[in-house]
Amino acid sequence: MIKRIVDKVLARIQEAGSAETEAPVRESAIRTATAILMAEVARADHVFEVAEVERIAELIVMHFGLSPAEAGELVSLAVETAEDIVHLHEFTQLLHKHLTDREKARVIELLWQVAYADGRLDKYEKSLVLKISDLMYVGRGRVMRLKHDAELAASA
Repeated sequence: MIKRIVDKVLARIQEAGSAETEAPVRESAIRTATAILMAEVARADHVFEVAEVERIAELIVMHFGLSPAEAGELVSLAVETAEDIVHLHEFTQLLHKHLTDREKARVIELLWQVAYADGRLDKYEKSLVLKISDLMYVGRGRVMRLKHDAELAASA
């Protein structure tokens, strides 16, 4: 089942089509990959709290402009997929190849916000966000500024 989901996400981004269909397919694959990474960060500390799920849904609504119902479906898919994936390489490479540097930094910003959703940053969450940022080739200085911003926002 999970293999099919991963393959489906990867196939979406690789589909060749007209310019009219390419953008929606690309966006769908990027949304899915980002949501899976967000769920994985939330699960990194082995405590997956309701506040984290709610924060992921809020961030998806704000960042991607989805309705709460669409965000809920995406979060459900992401959580189910994150529970069974072994490595994140396919998702990070998909994002690395198809996002600008600014868009990649925005994904890392979202991941930090998820990591701080419960009001604290666990060492496993921190490690995972740093690993993902390395796999997406986002500079460490920028990553640490984004971390600081998320920490300030969480304490406000």
